[in-house]
Amino acid sequence: MSIFRTKTVERSIEDTESPEHRLRRNLSALDLTVFGVGVIVGTGIFVLTGQVARDTAGPAVALSFVIAGVVCALAALCYAEFASTVPVAGSAYTFSYATIGEFPAWIVGWDLMLELALGGAVVAVGWSGYFSELLATLGVHLPPTLAGEHAAFNVPAVVVVLALTAVLVAGIKLSARFNLVVVTIKVAVVLLVIVAGLFFVKSANFSPFIPPSQPIPAADGLKAPLIQVLFGVAPVAYGVLGVFSGAAIVFFAFIGFDVVATAAEETRRPQRDLPIGIIASLVICTVLYVAVSLVVVGMQPYYRLSRSAPLAGAFRVLGQDWLATIISVGALAGLTTVVMILMLGQSRIFFAMSRDNLLPRGLAAVHPRFGTPYRITIIIGVATALLAGLIPLSALAELVNIGTLFAFVLVSIGVVILRRTRPELPRAFRTPLVPLVPVLSVLACVYLMLNLPVETWLRFLIWMAIGVALYFVYGMRHSRVDDHPPVAVK
Repeated sequence: MSIFRTKTVERSIEDTESPEHRLRRNLSALDLTVFGVGVIVGTGIFVLTGQVARDTAGPAVALSFVIAGVVCALAALCYAEFASTVPVAGSAYTFSYATIGEFPAWIVGWDLMLELALGGAVVAVGWSGYFSELLATLGVHLPPTLAGEHAAFNVPAVVVVLALTAVLVAGIKLSARFNLVVVTIKVAVVLLVIVAGLFFVKSANFSPFIPPSQPIPAADGLKAPLIQVLFGVAPVAYGVLGVFSGAAIVFFAFIGFDVVATAAEETRRPQRDLPIGIIASLVICTVLYVAVSLVVVGMQPYYRLSRSAPLAGAFRVLGQDWLATIISVGALAGLTTVVMILMLGQSRIFFAMSRDNLLPRGLAAVHPRFGTPYRITIIIGVATALLAGLIPLSALAELVNIGTLFAFVLVSIGVVILRRTRPELPRAFRTPLVPLVPVLSVLACVYLMLNLPVETWLRFLIWMAIGVALYFVYGMRHSRVDDHPPVAVK
């Protein structure tokens, strides 16, 4: 029994028709696009814009967003081909199982479980902070022991996670409608920022567009980027290298489009709608990010921007407190959808792994009324709520980044492998310029991974080691991929 045995595309699609594990197909291309926008537009647009402009790229932060968007587009093209060819829940886990093998698929599934659970908890803690600030403007002050990142038990974070868990259990269509309402509010606030901010833009704030390069103190020990430890590359601020360094930071504002692929089994016309949802959400968010970054650096000199709340801060400096409050509401709405969709993505990956018996199969049961993997969703909701309520997670947030990039690398490699091993498969969407685009995607992702601190790599490797042990103790012994031969897809 080889740990690199693959699960054929036909077998994966056949499993989606099992009555006890069948998800309801209710999502359209619009739903998927809104899901993508909902999870991508979060803290990145409300926080990273000012942080990167002030510390790394200057007014050229807009170029950093463009570069990061191009890098993400390379991976998105690979995801779009896979999602249209293998329209099955599980995203990178399922894609890896069909191409590289069971053990690598388990590893990427285990990796994504950490990424999405930790990501949901981190964002929920951020939601709690914005919620507390909004209440404070209304004269209601929550005790610091009950709200905020350093709370003894973060009550608002726990409440929002459990409430969203209930929405996810109640059905994918209800989740999509809720997401549509909240994303509409969020995008409306972003558009308001762009339009209102144009009246306060000063051309002098764009000069110099790319400030002269400046060296910055290098980090030491475990906090040093791996690229610095391996190659002695000294970090710089501003200049052309600063723009690329900024791209490595704002890249993480784009993380989330891959979650769209996890809803493949719940899509009415997956071959058509999944590529549209993945690519459209990425394009929309890139345009919004670039527009907001140009407006905010035009409103206020980049070196005076707030690191924690640049958009709201820029309007407050100009005496527009009412707009600053509206932006806080938009940020709150933005974080709400991010938490929900990260938990949605995790539940579908967990569902696919359980259906394959790599995790207990009973967890993959679908609710007879709501048509959702309710057991898994409740487990994930409770675990995420406990993480958000009890643990300060800011120091671990970069694990989300390395996990996502690792998944991008495997999916990009998988596209090339599947083209060679199964060229006859019908592909509703084909990644252009294969193998060039996948190779560029791998190189770009590896470069961004090298920019992460050594301590992040160590934590990632420890989590992977736990996953390897669990696979050999349970997953390999219970895998059902060889239970019976696959049935050809008609």
